[in-house]
Amino acid sequence: MFRIRGIFDDHRPSNQSALAQVQAILRGQFPGLREAVILEIPQRLRNPMKYRFRSSLFVAEGARFQVKGFAFMAHDPELNFCFLDYLATARHMLDRGIGGALYERVRQEAVLLRAVGLFFECLPDDPALCADRTALRQNAARLRFYERYGARPIANTAYETPITPQSSNPPYLVFDDLGQHLAPARTQARAIVRAILQREYGHVCSSQYIDKVVASFQDPVIRLREPRYPAKETPLPLVARIPDDLKIALVVNDRHGIHDVRDRGYVEAPVRISAIMKEIGGSDLFAAVPPKNYPVSHTRAVHDADFVRYLKKVCESIPDNNSVYPYVFPIRNVARPPKELAIRAGYYCIDTFTPLNRRAHAAAERAVDCALTAADAVLQGRPIAYALVRPPGHHAERRCFGGFCYLNSAAIAANYLSRFGKVAILDIDYHHGNGQQDIFYERADVLTISIHGHPRLAYPYFSGFDDERGSGPGTGFNWNLPLPEEVDGPRYREALHRAVRLLAPFRPEFLVIALGLDTAKGDPTGTWSLRAADFEANGAILGGLRLPTLVVQEGGYNTRRLGVNARRFFWGLWSAMHEGRVPGAPQGTPQSAGENCTGQRRKAVPPVARDPLQPPSKE
Repeated sequence: MFRIRGIFDDHRPSNQSALAQVQAILRGQFPGLREAVILEIPQRLRNPMKYRFRSSLFVAEGARFQVKGFAFMAHDPELNFCFLDYLATARHMLDRGIGGALYERVRQEAVLLRAVGLFFECLPDDPALCADRTALRQNAARLRFYERYGARPIANTAYETPITPQSSNPPYLVFDDLGQHLAPARTQARAIVRAILQREYGHVCSSQYIDKVVASFQDPVIRLREPRYPAKETPLPLVARIPDDLKIALVVNDRHGIHDVRDRGYVEAPVRISAIMKEIGGSDLFAAVPPKNYPVSHTRAVHDADFVRYLKKVCESIPDNNSVYPYVFPIRNVARPPKELAIRAGYYCIDTFTPLNRRAHAAAERAVDCALTAADAVLQGRPIAYALVRPPGHHAERRCFGGFCYLNSAAIAANYLSRFGKVAILDIDYHHGNGQQDIFYERADVLTISIHGHPRLAYPYFSGFDDERGSGPGTGFNWNLPLPEEVDGPRYREALHRAVRLLAPFRPEFLVIALGLDTAKGDPTGTWSLRAADFEANGAILGGLRLPTLVVQEGGYNTRRLGVNARRFFWGLWSAMHEGRVPGAPQGTPQSAGENCTGQRRKAVPPVARDPLQPPSKE
């Protein structure tokens, strides 16, 4: 068993491990490849401008993130083509369908990028070009494999001209039209071939050689060699759907409904989750991930241990269908809290409207599990993960609860991620994220930024002022951007752009978004007027950071618009993070509703297509 996932950066530990394994496979499978080329693979992901290609790496991973094979593809957005550099497996992973699955993922990526087609090299199956019979059979098997997908060598060109008279086994240039039944015209084809030769082989190909090969593309439109190998099955048409590894990991609190306070005016209700799920549950943008159980040590790393013990104990002591609201606040002598658990609530609470009940702690504990599950999804390579939870958490400080919040799920997940790199928390709830501020106020490894209603007029009233900047080692790592009572979409985006500017010098490896949808017009707890289009624009600003991103649900209580606003936010976030990838059928390709093209087309991969499907090199 294996899974395919894309790697687009070298920030995360899981990506770094995969890259090291990919480099080991390159050394083993391509012994003639220069070490400098192998070492620059992470740099090509990190710095596309330098290499004039936007590179993507896809790995087939087994248990414990063992890389069984990989594909490395480059995309030129200006000339609008993709070039497959490498497709290989580990030596012990032959005949297991890995090469086919990787090639299908590469094709899907090229379709999402709206590429004119996919180009790559393949060694020749012509005895006149390859005298070695064993190599000839291997070359034929590879070309037979690719031909099943409609990919064939380009005819009537001098591309397979040896660089020197002594060279043998020169590669064909193969073209896959991705099922579009279209091919580049002569001018575009020449520009593409020049780009391939200059960027991939400029260090070994002279300018005269490149000019000669480019000039040999004389046909008005690229022509492919006639099919040479009979196909038993025809691959299904490609549909530009979002591959599973690019989908947003969706972790829903499956126990949130046990916390249902039916007191008059209590807006933090179970319908909030169903309102969001109604809009995003059937979307192809999300992939459901079941929550896992995590030890309480993660919570105690963020919250005071006495507070955590109290919260659990007091909730278990309250009879069903009862609520306890704090009403005694022992500020005169905090060293001697009340003995009775219910009365002691005020010792640990910041307001009078957040009730304790029998299942509040259990629901909050499960929300923490969901946030940590989503954090692990990010660590394992998901570009975005969404913990759709209630109760919310961002008002829960180190040793107190309030504002409908009991345990700070976002802070607990951020603290977990901080083991692997610097974390920025951006709180975009209408109310100040006082919990994250309190928890990380003296830390320099977690940057906290909150955009919120000014505490002169908005809960929690006592924190969120712009002069609160952190203390000790954390000085300068807490930023509050309080806004006035009336804020529309453009005014909000000004603050969001400022938050992004504050975040940039910190250079975080991870972004945690405390997502409040109570900034919407008509929310009963806020005064601002953001609309669905504003949420999409805000998501796009944050997606443009292209950071591994964990989103944790906080507030949002206008249930008529809650789901739409969430859906638009995530579309903006996803589309900006994956700029250039557009779901939808490519031109000339019929769209078949309900097809799982990857799963069905794997049946077309022939058993003779042995891995590694090794692209050649002109070196």
